[in-house]
Amino acid sequence: WGGTCVNVGCVPKKIMVQAAEYGMWADDAAAFGWTGMVKGEHDWAVLAAARDAEVARLSGIYGKLLMGAGCQVFDARASFLDAHTLDVGGKRITAERIVIATGGQAMKLDIPGAEHGMISDGLFTLPALPRRVAIIGGGYIALEFACLLAGLGAQTEVFYRASLPLTGFDQDIREALPEALRAQGIVMNAGIMPREITRMGEGYSLALSNDAACQVDAVFFCTGRKPNTAGLGLEAVGVAMNAAGAVIVDDEHATSQPHIFAIGDVVDRLNLTPMATAVGHALADTLFGKNPRRASYLNVPTAVFTSPPIGTVGLTEAEAAKLGPTDIYLTRFTPMRHTISKRQGRKTTMKLVVDQASQKILGAHMLGEDAAEIMQGIGIAVAMGATKQDFDRTIGIHPTAAEEFVTLRSRTRVVGEVQ
Repeated sequence: WGGTCVNVGCVPKKIMVQAAEYGMWADDAAAFGWTGMVKGEHDWAVLAAARDAEVARLSGIYGKLLMGAGCQVFDARASFLDAHTLDVGGKRITAERIVIATGGQAMKLDIPGAEHGMISDGLFTLPALPRRVAIIGGGYIALEFACLLAGLGAQTEVFYRASLPLTGFDQDIREALPEALRAQGIVMNAGIMPREITRMGEGYSLALSNDAACQVDAVFFCTGRKPNTAGLGLEAVGVAMNAAGAVIVDDEHATSQPHIFAIGDVVDRLNLTPMATAVGHALADTLFGKNPRRASYLNVPTAVFTSPPIGTVGLTEAEAAKLGPTDIYLTRFTPMRHTISKRQGRKTTMKLVVDQASQKILGAHMLGEDAAEIMQGIGIAVAMGATKQDFDRTIGIHPTAAEEFVTLRSRTRVVGEVQ
């Protein structure tokens, strides 16, 4: 129970991210006076057991919540027989309303030898840490995997099509991140992709688009996800989908059949667990709670658990510039911890995107330690319509990185034109 997030996504990944950070902390300890502290060897089996136990605990809680709410659960695959009837493992189930919440699944590149690579789920079943790893993709899953695997000791290379990773994120964050990753020993191969994967002894050889080759012990495809709609029989009952297979919904999450709804990754709108939860809650309130409402997709804070992590909410600079004149406030600094540790590649980048006319904060972006935790609070302010002057009037907590968001006084640049 719990879907991708609990079982093969957010939860086990975050545990492994935290495990990888401990090695860095041990290395930095001497600069703070801790003598004789040795990092030692990482025990993959211990981490895997702890991770799997926590996943099982959380999954069990979700199952108990379902049963406790009085839900009738069928452990079987479902498909539509008609607009009100499902075939559930050979049983006919009829309902006045139906909600599709089948999530999404990872995809591989269509290249020769793709069967030798794993999708992201495979990380959580590995019996041991691979010595050499190739990660294909430049999105958040690829970069999170790169950081945690490198942090645990794997030689890690990332291959992606674009000149910068994290397409769709703010440009300043995208430009700052590769420096941090390279400082950890991660090889970033911009504009280079594998053309073929072949078995070579106990490992694999990647034939690359630049005519070079790369030998590794494991290959991960982190090249995007697609909605889980195949085999549901949606076409036969008139539920419309787009070219990517995502269910098309209106603002109330109703499909082209008004009594059939779809929520979560299967609609491919904003694929975040808290967003799916919020939409599901709003739909339940609307249909059964006599409290019709919509969950807002605007100003949703999110994080990328790289090392250091990224936190973001609202519009990027490029998005805001399309709306009109926009003030940009940007700072980059070495956090106190690393002025002592002398660790390279740990600079913090913080940015505010401000509508020039109203001075409303349109977006906030951060690359740096604790970015995810900090951005949750910033997200409240942005969602409430805070202005730059509201931030300026707020007293900072000193000494923290977070205080930089309320002490940014000098405008870095103005972008956008009067519409």
